Amino acid sequence: MRKALRLAVLAMLAMPAAALAEVQVNTVGNAVEVRSGADVMRLTVCADGVVRVVASPDGQAAGSSPQQPWFSKPCVPQAVTLTDATATSTGVNTAAGGGTAMAVAKVLKTGDLRVSISLSDGTLTFLAPDDRILLQEMGERPRIYDPATLSDGSKAYKVTERFHPALRQGLYGLGQHQSGQFNYQGAVVRLAQANTDIAHPLMMSTQGFGLLWNTASASTLDNRFPTELTLSADVGQAIDYVFLYGPEFDQVVAKYRDMTGAAPLFPRWAYGLFQSMDRYASGQELLDVTQRYRDGDAPVDVIVQDWRWWSRMGDPEFRPDGYPEVPSLLKTLRERKVHTMLSMWPLLSKSSQLYKLMNERGWLIPGTALYDPTNPEAADLYWSHLGSKLLDQGWDSFWLDGSEPELHLPTMAETDRTLNGRKLAIGPGELYGNAFPLAHMGAVSDRWRQQRDDKRVFILSRSSFAGVQRYGAASWSGDILNGFPVFQRQMQGGLNFALSGMPYWTTDIGGYYGGVLDNPPTGPATTDPAFQELYVRWYQFGVFNPLFRTHGKRENNRNDLFAYGDKTPILLDYDRLRYGLMPYIYGLAWRVTDKADTIMRPLVMDWRSDERTWNIGDQFLFGPSLMVAPVMNAGQRSRSVFLPGSAPWYDFWTGKKLAGGQWIDAAAPLEKIPLYAKAGGILPLGGAVGYADQDPQGPLELRVYAGADGAFELYDDAGESYAYERGERAVTPLAWSDGARTLTIGARVGSFPGLVKERTFKVVLVDGGRERVKTVRYSGNPITLAF
Repeated sequence: MRKALRLAVLAMLAMPAAALAEVQVNTVGNAVEVRSGADVMRLTVCADGVVRVVASPDGQAAGSSPQQPWFSKPCVPQAVTLTDATATSTGVNTAAGGGTAMAVAKVLKTGDLRVSISLSDGTLTFLAPDDRILLQEMGERPRIYDPATLSDGSKAYKVTERFHPALRQGLYGLGQHQSGQFNYQGAVVRLAQANTDIAHPLMMSTQGFGLLWNTASASTLDNRFPTELTLSADVGQAIDYVFLYGPEFDQVVAKYRDMTGAAPLFPRWAYGLFQSMDRYASGQELLDVTQRYRDGDAPVDVIVQDWRWWSRMGDPEFRPDGYPEVPSLLKTLRERKVHTMLSMWPLLSKSSQLYKLMNERGWLIPGTALYDPTNPEAADLYWSHLGSKLLDQGWDSFWLDGSEPELHLPTMAETDRTLNGRKLAIGPGELYGNAFPLAHMGAVSDRWRQQRDDKRVFILSRSSFAGVQRYGAASWSGDILNGFPVFQRQMQGGLNFALSGMPYWTTDIGGYYGGVLDNPPTGPATTDPAFQELYVRWYQFGVFNPLFRTHGKRENNRNDLFAYGDKTPILLDYDRLRYGLMPYIYGLAWRVTDKADTIMRPLVMDWRSDERTWNIGDQFLFGPSLMVAPVMNAGQRSRSVFLPGSAPWYDFWTGKKLAGGQWIDAAAPLEKIPLYAKAGGILPLGGAVGYADQDPQGPLELRVYAGADGAFELYDDAGESYAYERGERAVTPLAWSDGARTLTIGARVGSFPGLVKERTFKVVLVDGGRERVKTVRYSGNPITLAF
């Protein structure tokens, strides 16, 4: 018995024999059942290192709720075996001799994870391969069940799980919140959907594990007391969670997505610029703003039509005063190589035909004007009446706004903003409320795919939940104020969203509502120097978000990049930088789909064992090769930057080589965001284009940063349909050997209609001195370049 496990069980030895006999641990089929005087707990192994724990007073509940649609596949319990953890009456392992041997715990092993089950009180201890205690239930009242009654009259509990956490760790994930806190150690986090606050039930720890709090009920994490971490759900039929051992965060994310669904690839254009405003009041305004982009040689891919385009909210007819010829409008935008996004809500105007049809059939959520997406028939009607017609009309993507859900608009009398006490088809609203966005995204995405396989789903949603990533959906941070303090909070929220297993996120660049700036504008915000500075800094950050999107209230007059006077050249440079990075970004997108990767990566994700990274919530990696350090204070012209690891880094702008493992003071004039390339990084850069699909297989510059080995995969496909899922794609592996000073462009794997037979690669080796350049023609056969 190793030391850590002995320490975990020695305290049990003082318990009388009668107390030990109260806990029964047995295998029942492919599960471990733990019976005590307080409850019945069941442990199942879903995959190596993945253990689901369900506990209830009588052991009858299969989980926190009867249905759990956030899982894309059921947990199929693997065969389990138990071994005894023994100690002697003197506290010495029997292998050392002396004393009377006694079993103090049963141990379940899966992969590198072990779970010790105390025979004295039935508590669990999760152990790493080196016997380090990852997480341990509290010995006194580890699981608490307070009786509750659901709105349908059935019995449930307010459930609470109490753990002893490690004192030295960082805690992350849990969705996207507005506290401005990155590391949640010592915090209270409420998991309840609301505009700007996204509840995701996955928590990550630098100890090397994730914990999926397996309920859609509103819940709370509380770690205010350092030695106690509690997770509670307002209602549930059982305590229910999944423990996922990594130890690396990428491994935890992969296991989470294996259970809840892989993220499909977006169309290539979705990685370009989204130009949006609340709101364009007519089709002519859409034409005007896109023409400014094309005339000004500014890349853009998507124009967004926000709400109030409709004659009645919920019906597909457009307002004739602003949109007299929608087919003609869409045709013109397509000719300009501009894609479109249209706002749709689950909330319906009471004057709409769709409201009438839903109401007649009893398919509205009682007491609201919301359709019930958990009802398949209601979801069919919502799609056939609204989404299907708009998709056929030619709109390229949908903005599913108000998906928390928002239960009212200013023109409606409804004021209760929760689903508590309301009956959904799936069950009581208080039991399933957090999963509303999952049901809504899934209802639209599934029916889109049934209707069109030639057009990849792209959905933007104001809210999210576990499993949403499998529906081709991304989230943004909601209807936020402007101002630098708000900007700062979005970054911490976005990084925690990534650590919730969610790959795609964005913000309203510049904020949505007009807040308090240092000098409140007297005219249009876009001409106010304080707002211009905020917008430039936010725009620089937005370039390195997984999705690149500007949005704001109409009171800002205009928010396209030509509205900012002498700041427009800065914005134009960064817009073009985003498009130059498109080959790299599309390769990152493929890693998300193929390898369960994460694009926007807080430093702790790659340097988990370095405590210096645990509280850095204002720097992140953009893929494996670039590190971004945004400027988030008014008037700031330099900032402190941490260069993690032992390998060198390179200033992206100058090529200057910098040692890793140090803090530096980085210059940050308004036109510059501190940006660094990692040693071993391979960065493919494309040529100047006006939209993502203009020349995706054109000449490439491959920038290679010396100082460490590195690899990357160029990814190509037709960019729009789901043919890539059937193998119509091409992957070109790139590998840099630092010792041999060689770059190998490997044999291209795969093909698709339209794949170019030959392309030019300009390879640039960056090594802190002068750049070395070699140019080659590549036809799909392996090439090795020596430097």
